[in-house]
This record gives sequence, structure tokens and C-alpha cells, in this order.
Amino acid sequence: MTQTTPPVDPNDRGLTFDLGTIIARRRALIGLGTVGAGAALAYVAFGGAGQAEPNLLGTAADGSTCLKDPVETSGPFPGDGTNAKDGQTVNVLTQTGIVRRDIRPSFNGMTPVADGVQVDLTLTLVDVGRACTPLTGHAVYLWHCDAGGLYSLYATTDSNYCRGVQITDAAGQVTFTTIFPGCYDGRWPHLHFEVFASPEAAINGDASLLISQFVLPGDVAQSLYAADPRYAASVGNLGRVSLAGDWEFGDNTAEQITAMTLTMAGSASAGLGATGTIGIAA
Repeated sequence: MTQTTPPVDPNDRGLTFDLGTIIARRRALIGLGTVGAGAALAYVAFGGAGQAEPNLLGTAADGSTCLKDPVETSGPFPGDGTNAKDGQTVNVLTQTGIVRRDIRPSFNGMTPVADGVQVDLTLTLVDVGRACTPLTGHAVYLWHCDAGGLYSLYATTDSNYCRGVQITDAAGQVTFTTIFPGCYDGRWPHLHFEVFASPEAAINGDASLLISQFVLPGDVAQSLYAADPRYAASVGNLGRVSLAGDWEFGDNTAEQITAMTLTMAGSASAGLGATGTIGIAA
């Protein structure tokens, strides 16, 4: 199928920004002292990738609850400056254009576009330790594989699609336009993300407050993969894996899996809408 570049959203003012531009603007608006104080916030992470974590719940004023997301591995393909490829450090977070809503196209001089079923994903970042309060001004880095189960910059070296950063608004929300990822052998379909206290912190993955993953609903994945030839390889891969047997998700509690699973609606033909909540603990 011929790939075409999606139209530019005229409301997406961050489409061509880089983190350096946002940092400069924030400093000009609120001063270095305030930015420094915001960046100094500390968050507690329990356990680590591959370790079971206890449930940590918060209760909002309306009686609803939120759950701290467990720490998960960033995988071998984060592109956040914490690992290397062919002897070179790969850090997409320093590239011009990384701050954007639509993460289907490549950027910063690369041209391939990720082909697949469109997903409009809205995420809400909350502080579990402070009554599920939405957190503003935090940077969220989202990345995942393409429809064929490949990660840009690594398996597809001429592309950097399916990677992007957004800054949470006053409601603690960010929105990304992306594609439904494929399922590669041995892993349940998922999205990776990192949370940073500020744009200043989001220059290298070492400064992240949380590294975790979202779970894709199994019924949606199964139906979509079976109906769309672009996901042909995912049909068999999904059939050989389960959430309980997934090496990353298998040690999570049932409550954590529920909180990590995206809520999805819509159709493959018209596009899917998805929502999720990220809980961190101060």
C-alpha cells in the first residue's frame, strides 16, 4: 500500500518543535527558578522491570481511584539516549521535531510514514499520592513498533516514526495520533512510554520518573489483525502469546493489568479512539 504523509494539523503548534525550543520558551515565561523547582520533584518507584510491585492506590475527591503504573522495561529499542546501536548512542529526544502530536510520519530529515490503522490516543497523567491530581507541564515520550512489529531507528534504520513527545496540559493530558502496533513474536501488543518531570528533564531517558507500558485490548487486536493484511504476521504471533505468559506483563497484578489496558472505541475503517491513565506516586 502506498504511504502518504498525513496532513498537518493547524492546531498542532508543537508539530515541528524540539525540546530545546520548548525549554527556551518556558524559561522566558516563568523564569529559571520556577523551572528548576518543578524539575526537582522526586517520585518514588517501587521495584523495577521484571519485578512484581504491590498495588499503590490513590483516591480522588469524587471517590474514584487511580493506580500507580508498575515499572516496566524500556526494551532494547527506546531511542532515548540510554543505549547504543552499532556503537552510536541513539537519542531521538534531542532531535528537531520530536515534540509533536502526529507520530506517524518520520521527522528531522527522515521521510517514511508508519502505515496502519489510525489511533487517536489521549493519556491523562495523575499523581496517585495526591488524590489523583492531574499533573501539568510533564513530558510524556511515547514509542512503539509499526504494523510489521518493527521499531524505527533500529530495524528500520531510515525511519524514526512511532516516536514522539507531548507536554501535559492543565488537565494533565496529552494526545497522540499514531497507528495500532503489530504483535511481534513473544510479546503481547503494547506501547512504551516514559514520563519526565519537565521538558528540561526529557533530554535523556536516565531522568525519567517512570518507564512503563500500555496493554492493547486482546479482542481489539485479534479482530483488527485478522481483518487487515498489513498485520498478517501479527495473527500467528498473537495466537502464541498470552498476558499471563508475557515476560513483561505476567508478573503484574490483575488490578495493574486493568489500569494499564487502554480503553478503545471506533473501527478499523474509521479509526480508533483510545484513552489511558498514567499514575505516578510523589
